Formats: sequence, C-alpha cells, structure tokens
Amino acid sequence: MTIQMPHSIFDQETIKRMIDFSSEVGALATPHEVLDRLNDIVSERSPIQVHGASRFSAKPGDWRRIELGRNVFVHKDVPRDWLTEWSAFVANGHPLGLMTLRMCLAPFTWTELSRMLDPIGIDRWPFELGHKHGMRDGYLCPVGGRWVVGYWSPKPLGRNFTQQARSLLLMAACEAAVRLEKLVGDDVKRVGSRAYLTPREQGVLRQASIGLTVQEVAQALGLGEETVRSHFKKAQIKLGARNRTHTVAEAMRNLLII
Repeated sequence: MTIQMPHSIFDQETIKRMIDFSSEVGALATPHEVLDRLNDIVSERSPIQVHGASRFSAKPGDWRRIELGRNVFVHKDVPRDWLTEWSAFVANGHPLGLMTLRMCLAPFTWTELSRMLDPIGIDRWPFELGHKHGMRDGYLCPVGGRWVVGYWSPKPLGRNFTQQARSLLLMAACEAAVRLEKLVGDDVKRVGSRAYLTPREQGVLRQASIGLTVQEVAQALGLGEETVRSHFKKAQIKLGARNRTHTVAEAMRNLLII
C-alpha cells in the first residue's frame, strides 16, 4: 500500500509499520509492551517518541488518583528527571488546575495549545517542565473519553507534522488504548467514585453559584439559615473542598450543578 504524504514527518516505511500495528497490538501481553512496540515504530525514523498513556479519573482534575502502573503508564525512554519532578509535584497535593485536563481534550500539539490557551502561573507548569527536560513539543490523543495517549518530540513539531501524520498517530493511539483497556481491566476506584449530592445540597449550591448569600439562599428556598449552612458543610465534605466558594466551583466543575 502506498500513501502519498508530501513533506510528512513520517516516511513510507514508518507509515506501513504504523498501519501494521493494528494487527500486532492484540498479541502484546503488558501495557509496557504496548508502549514499547508503538515507540519502536514511530521513533526509528522520526523525532516522535511515545510519552505514555493514562486513563482518565472519574473526577476530572483529581490527580490524587494517579497511580503509576495502574492507570498511568510512562514509557521507559521518557527523561527520568521529568518523571521524578512530576510525581513529586502530584504527591505533594499541588492542584494542576484545568490546563492539563484541557490539554487532553483534543489532539493538538503542546505548542498549539500553549498559543491557544495562553497559560499563566501554575497552568504553565506542564509546558515548562517538558521544556526543562528536553521535551520541546508533544501531541496528545484522547481516546473514547477514557484514555489519553501522548507523544513527545525533542524539537517543535513544524509544518511537516501534517494532518495525515496526526491522523496516523491518533489511529495508533486508539489501537493502543483499546489494548490497554483490556490489559488493565476494570478500575473499581473509577466506577461509582463520583461524589453524590442530594437535591437539597444541589439546590443550595445552585443558588450560591449565582451570588446569593446564606441568608438569601435560605429565603429563596424557604429554609432556615442553619439548614442552608448544614447543606453547604455536607457538600463541602463530599467534594473535598476548602470553603464554600471552592465547594460551588467543584460542583460546577464536576457537572453536579448547572
């Protein structure tokens, strides 16, 4: 099969091997074998390398649920110092905000995302950490709302990173994610772990989300102020929030109130 991809980052041999990957991946026995095989194919004749794969948490942005070897798999050739810094940052409970989550929602390069989202403060950290350790660019491929498979490059991905090349990487990421899902199996911590709010708790937070005070929420819902405070407190505990403002923000972020 001959596929014309002028000025592509991939040559014809790499294209053929990436297409063949779909028929090979089903025989691979471990997540690391899946990543190794994909990396062997894409990195031999191009600057693209496999970064790793992660299964999304049931609670978006909840990085406390990251467990290497269970729901996150990092390829062995990723700079070790990068992994050390990333792991330490997450282990210390630092929130990465929504920027990293947004990076996983659509197949864009890191350079494109940085330009579109214009991150500041803590949201710049994922980009800066990659640059610090020689990962100048990358490409994230979300698959089925459950997985994201990532690639990286030691130099910016320019014009020869064509739409055809992107499609091939996304296709390979889909094949890898399907196999990873079978190898990893069900994640019991993922299923059913989303916080549940009662209708009263939802009502209180919904009123608070439009700027009402405790007294105003009580009047709007026909409840006592202490009852409103009680609903706030219960919701805060369920969502692991620090205060009322954080509680409302967490409820909105997890689509528990709209």
